[in-house]
Amino acid sequence: MAKIDFGKVLALANKYKPEMTKFLRDMVAIPSESCQEREVVLRIKEEMEKVGFDKVIIDPMGNILGYLGHGSHLIGMDAHIDTVGIGEIKNWTFDPYKGFEDDVHIGGRGTSDQEGGMASMVYAAKIIKELGLEGDYTLVITGTVQEEDCDGLCWQYIINEDKVRPEFVVSTEPTSCRIYRGHRGRMEIMVNVRGISCHGSAPERGDNAIYKMAPIIEQVKELNEHGLAYDPFLGKGTVTISEIFHKSPSRCAVADGCWISLDRRLTVGENDKTSIAEIEALPGVKAAKAEVSMYRYERPSYTGLLYPTECYFPTWVIPEESIYCQSMKEGYEKLFKKAPVIDKWTFSTNGVSIMGRFGIPCIGFGPGDEKEAHAPNEKTRKEDLVICAAMYAVLPLLYLEHLNAK
Repeated sequence: MAKIDFGKVLALANKYKPEMTKFLRDMVAIPSESCQEREVVLRIKEEMEKVGFDKVIIDPMGNILGYLGHGSHLIGMDAHIDTVGIGEIKNWTFDPYKGFEDDVHIGGRGTSDQEGGMASMVYAAKIIKELGLEGDYTLVITGTVQEEDCDGLCWQYIINEDKVRPEFVVSTEPTSCRIYRGHRGRMEIMVNVRGISCHGSAPERGDNAIYKMAPIIEQVKELNEHGLAYDPFLGKGTVTISEIFHKSPSRCAVADGCWISLDRRLTVGENDKTSIAEIEALPGVKAAKAEVSMYRYERPSYTGLLYPTECYFPTWVIPEESIYCQSMKEGYEKLFKKAPVIDKWTFSTNGVSIMGRFGIPCIGFGPGDEKEAHAPNEKTRKEDLVICAAMYAVLPLLYLEHLNAK
């Protein structure tokens, strides 16, 4: 097995900072909201081929998979390369697609969430090639689509249809260059109440669905404040009403339908069945005979492929003492001569499928800050790109060393 010269790895990562910066700015300049990622995928393909990947493919969903090496241990590294929209343009102090660059930062939509991770992964592969850090592993670097719309759907496809199943996966979502080992899951729930319409001049003749929803709204709020599970690492489960809708024949009629959307965040021990049951048990839900169901995601990818799924994204966490976390920790300490911070995400990632659905260990380490995600004036630090490229380059061999030492 090749010996890692950590000083040389870090030196090369610094050397390629201008190339990573340019590549990231090129990606940012290409609008790539969910289901519109075609052009940014082609730009990534160009960069992968330029730095010398052994194989690059675009699957039928539109995910790009770049392969390095031909060893027996398949290791994955993932960045979703779709973004959210820009929101209110007046809240930006610079063009979100032209972005900006100074000595420290790169600004633009997707810099932290999360095309910066792609830039670092691609140049980690270049470092591996240049320093001969290949071994008995195959590295697959994925640029995945539709994550912002439906986190983990892309990895359901990669595992089930592409038949790609790594031994473990690094998520390069933003962690401020900390090691993240899990996050809460989530699900999207609908509560639907039916009423009977009548003329608004005589509301007593009808059955107002909005009034029937009112106690349910209060009880959901109470459930969030006092009724959900708690985990010492991931924190408590939460539920909030994210949307409310109604149906009525006119503004001069009693509403005959009302439904709400719930954003349910799941901690350890909570799942789709327990969460649906909690809502069904609310007194207001029972009294209104409300229907409680889970949303489904059914939107075609940019290739036209439709791959429906239920909107359930399971909780996941790996132990700090796991080989994956310890390999990452060793790499950080040897590269940067200090201990890393080990923590968790607040938001959700593709790990909901990778580990949550399929049990494939997942570990997080990425450039940029979680607080920049979906915010105006999004930015990342150039130095983060360097740190992450170096970490990704040394991790595969460190993992094999830990594996062989077991």
